[in-house]
Amino acid sequence: MNRRFQDLNLSNYFLFAAAAEDEETSQLLIETLLGVRIGRVKVRIERSMMFSSDFRSLRLDVYLSDEAQVQYNLEMENRGEEELPKRSRFHQAQMDVLGLRPGEEFAALKPVYVVFICTFDPFGKGLYRYTFENRCLERDFALGDEAVRVFLSTKGTNDGEVPEELVNLLHYLEDTTDAYVGRVDDPNVRKLHGRVAQLKQDRDMEAQYMLFEELIQRERKDAAKETTERILRLTVLMVGAGEGSQIERLEREPEFLDAMLEKYHL
Repeated sequence: MNRRFQDLNLSNYFLFAAAAEDEETSQLLIETLLGVRIGRVKVRIERSMMFSSDFRSLRLDVYLSDEAQVQYNLEMENRGEEELPKRSRFHQAQMDVLGLRPGEEFAALKPVYVVFICTFDPFGKGLYRYTFENRCLERDFALGDEAVRVFLSTKGTNDGEVPEELVNLLHYLEDTTDAYVGRVDDPNVRKLHGRVAQLKQDRDMEAQYMLFEELIQRERKDAAKETTERILRLTVLMVGAGEGSQIERLEREPEFLDAMLEKYHL
């Protein structure tokens, strides 16, 4: 059963994107999550839902640029997946392509930050923040391409190594309640909570959320039906080809399933 709009935590894709549409809120998020000070930002929300037959979650991306034209891609992640590092590489590539006009020199590329906010620990090291840049392995110096990828985790344990404001904000994402805000003396969290409270009182926003959830459920049902039909066709073809004894492997071994679907052009 879907949660009521008023009961959502900020880790919810829709609510996070709705809050981040406000430029002041996005600036607060970037400054707290990355520990930097930036000027006013311009925000663009990518609302398109992206699904595949193996039920990968939708993505609601938040794209920002500040007064220095530094580009930021902010994304909420609630499902752990092994492909997250390569997804961050793809996001960076997309931003670079959009950031360079035909005929412009490469020097025109602005710094980019790809930021994933995870409600799980993406690397299992217990950190609240993982920051990556391209470096020379032989002499340990930065490449200088001004591309940074940051993974934040609400499950961090290294409280003494990061600012308290970061820890408070990451915990607030999963406990977006009056009670939590009352337990922490943090003006950033209070300010963000005020924005969230306004959104939860907005009837139009609630209606958009309900429609969004309906579309998600419909897409998932269609994807599940399509997957079931493909597997049924596959088992018939495998039996006809004398491979019926291998059918039990389809459920146990995802790689084998993918290989068979490709073999039989499904």
